[in-house]
Amino acid sequence: MMIDTLTSPIVLFFVLGFAAAHARSDLTIPESFAKSMSIYLMASIGLKGGVEVARTGLTHELVTTALAGFLLSLLVPFLAHSLLTTFGRLSKVDAAAVAAHYGSASMVTFLTAREVLTESGMRPAAFMIAVLAVMETPAIVSGLFLARRGEKREPSEDGRGIAHEILTNASVVLLLGAFLIGLVAGEDGFAPVKPLFDTGFRGVLCLFLLDMGLVAARRMIQSSKLTLRLTLLAIGMPLVHGTLGTFIGTWLGLDVGSAAALGVLAASSSYIAVPAAMRLALPEADPGIYLSMSLGITFPFNVLFGISIMATLARALG
Repeated sequence: MMIDTLTSPIVLFFVLGFAAAHARSDLTIPESFAKSMSIYLMASIGLKGGVEVARTGLTHELVTTALAGFLLSLLVPFLAHSLLTTFGRLSKVDAAAVAAHYGSASMVTFLTAREVLTESGMRPAAFMIAVLAVMETPAIVSGLFLARRGEKREPSEDGRGIAHEILTNASVVLLLGAFLIGLVAGEDGFAPVKPLFDTGFRGVLCLFLLDMGLVAARRMIQSSKLTLRLTLLAIGMPLVHGTLGTFIGTWLGLDVGSAAALGVLAASSSYIAVPAAMRLALPEADPGIYLSMSLGITFPFNVLFGISIMATLARALG
């Protein structure tokens, strides 16, 4: 499985970007094009997930897996916060911000995992995109609770703004919206746009991973906030959370690919939805810490090694 992952064109494009940045290459992806690729990928995966659920129906498996994903996202930040304050020696607020990232999920990590697992004959169930959408926001709520726990605060007018930012975050809206469109349209409605959203998907994902490799490596190079303790946590927490998610997926009776995908979701760390929410809700938290850990360390680790580790564990358990 490790060899399959490391020889996948999707992963190799990430490695190319990562290596190019470390070599101080001037290779760049225009910001507008990178945003366009993000929109395309989220719309595509949401549509296809909705179409598949429309085909299979609202099953018991979907409901129980979504509930498990929700609880993982809600509770993982408490475990992460404990590790970050004791071993990582972070302040309460910085630890809460980082914990929220590790409780939420990474769309790009999931997309990469889905393609790699599919290439290895372990295609996850289509409804896992709904689980990804469910896991985006509960961790933000937990992170804010951990940051403000014990404080005596008067009700403020910005509470509505925070809730609005969380619920209307672009990635959440687009994923859920596209999922609902696919659910309503079904296979027949999806057929006319399938060439756009299905045929070119992997090629766009390769280019997007090239850009993410460049960004992740440059974030690592520029950061001066990462200590050895935080680097170890950025690798150790995904392994702990991912193992927990894979065990839960197997216990729920999911197929091997879906159990591995749930493990990858639990192991991943958000660097799109949560940073936006933290900038608004916890401006005093240090982005040099939470972005460097999430994007600079955990994301590359999961793409290169975490996916295959969770797949191997799911196979052993299954």
